[in-house]
Amino acid sequence: MALRAVIFDYGMVLTGPPNTQAHDALLRITGLPLDRFESLYWADRHAYDEGKLTGITFWQKFLRDAHLDLGPNAVHELNQWDARMWTTQDPAMLAWHQQLRQRGLRTAILSNMGDSVLENMQREFDWLSHFDVLVWSYQLGIAKPDPAIYHHTLRQLGTLPQETLFLDDKPVNIQAARDLGIRAIQFHTPARLRQDLIAAQLDADLPLPA
Repeated sequence: MALRAVIFDYGMVLTGPPNTQAHDALLRITGLPLDRFESLYWADRHAYDEGKLTGITFWQKFLRDAHLDLGPNAVHELNQWDARMWTTQDPAMLAWHQQLRQRGLRTAILSNMGDSVLENMQREFDWLSHFDVLVWSYQLGIAKPDPAIYHHTLRQLGTLPQETLFLDDKPVNIQAARDLGIRAIQFHTPARLRQDLIAAQLDADLPLPA
């Protein structure tokens, strides 16, 4: 069955690496060693993506767990830098997305995403509106790899799993999609994606990334 749609993850697929200046600012403000910072940062990130925490309450909890009393101004600043850290883009993937649309395929973004990051992206990126479907986890209260969020995205697209390609950088999210019958490829780089599309014999259905 021919492909009719492509679903993109946002972070590390449509984006470049996290903004290093922003990451350095988070470390500077907290004064924490890198390992300690990363451990605390990722401990509650899924809860943030599920909408159980906002950007502000995420950083308030982070500081409590780190036993840091930095005050509300620091919370606001951390939240701003965090949003900026994830507001990046990969021109090669955005160009490929345009090729897909010109070929007549439907496109979606399915991203584990918190409120403050999305608000910053919406201010910076007008290309978000070029996708047919946008699914942000915190708005639904569910996040990948929960099967419900994949089913929701397919309903919004109006496509069957076997008519849909999903790209994500995380193996657990790829496996969850495959378990539902979605054709899924783990993303590494645009050049590697080109090779993987050819290997999967999808180059007849899709243009290839440059």
